[in-house]
Amino acid sequence: MMDSIIQLISSICFIFGALLILSGGVGLLRFPDFFTRMHAAGITETLATSLILIGLMLSAGWGLVLFKLVLILLFIMLTSPTASHALAKSALHGKLTPVTQNEHSESSSPQ
Repeated sequence: MMDSIIQLISSICFIFGALLILSGGVGLLRFPDFFTRMHAAGITETLATSLILIGLMLSAGWGLVLFKLVLILLFIMLTSPTASHALAKSALHGKLTPVTQNEHSESSSPQ
């Protein structure tokens, strides 16, 4: 009984992780500028990867594999937000400006 509940929770984590990866990919294609695309990629990388790793942890059971997956999860949780922040700061220092609401609505209005 307990194994089937753990497998169900693991499957739910896999499904939500896959849906987040799909939505992040759509965000990368549809968002208007670098900063919003980077946000979609950063959120996808952090949250979707975490959900998939949690699903793998639940499937793995106790042992060395679980320890390695926990280390990978900690590494992702520390490095992904840091890398996104560093990319945003370097883009701002490189004089890349975000698209504002007024700029976006003017460029998308029919002429």
